[in-house]
Amino acid sequence: MKIEHLAIWVDQLEEMKRFYERYFAAQAGSLYHNPKKNFTSYFLSFDEGCRLELMHKPEIPKNNNDVHDQYRGIIHFAVSVGSEARVDSLTEELRQAGYQIVGEPRTTGDGYYESVILDPEGNRVEITS
Repeated sequence: MKIEHLAIWVDQLEEMKRFYERYFAAQAGSLYHNPKKNFTSYFLSFDEGCRLELMHKPEIPKNNNDVHDQYRGIIHFAVSVGSEARVDSLTEELRQAGYQIVGEPRTTGDGYYESVILDPEGNRVEITS
């Protein structure tokens, strides 16, 4: 078995798609639109691993998680970029572009080398080697 995809409700669908394309080399499929349900989405694919679905429906409320408070449920996902040097360089590139770094590059207690950033809508993304 494997995880086929993860999904994130987003407010700014096109902005979020561009973010993952630019910084994580995602390849977006075609825009899906269901006017009956007022729903749009993109599936993003990566070289390996599961896909990410970005979904938009205007009436979905904002998530309560923020940089300081966390709530039960899925809180982050991790993207492996292949090396510690790439973790460092991508973290710095995102910092220079104005994205919030909530965990500086480091080796964790369980042996991962990672940083943690917030995407444009505040979702936590671990960047790991």
